Amino acid sequence: MRLSGQKLAIVGFLLVAVLSSGGLLAKRSVGVESSVTVSVGELPPQGVKTYELIHQGGPFAYEKDGTVFGNRERLLPVQKRGYYHEYTVTTPGLSHRGVRRIVCGGQPKTPDVCYYTADHYASFRRIVP
Repeated sequence: MRLSGQKLAIVGFLLVAVLSSGGLLAKRSVGVESSVTVSVGELPPQGVKTYELIHQGGPFAYEKDGTVFGNRERLLPVQKRGYYHEYTVTTPGLSHRGVRRIVCGGQPKTPDVCYYTADHYASFRRIVP
């Protein structure tokens, strides 16, 4: 099968687009890399407020806040069920919880570690003071 110059250029363009975006070759990593962090000050203002409320023990705006996060995506380090808890980071203009969360591991008020996700658990960044 011979490809014309134009078809070959299109195929090449598509191949480069797929490879450069991670497309078919993307490998989902398990766990959170320690280099993927966000400081408390870099969180959106609503994230800073949620982070502070977590350390104060609330009050929280949503019934689901503080409930067990199952880590079904296996993107956070594996721990026993009940270790992680999730909290809503509100998004201005939305009347529902939106997609932003903070997930903390350990004891409420004094968590061992917290992570921020702005894409409903598709990725996490470890929060550092």
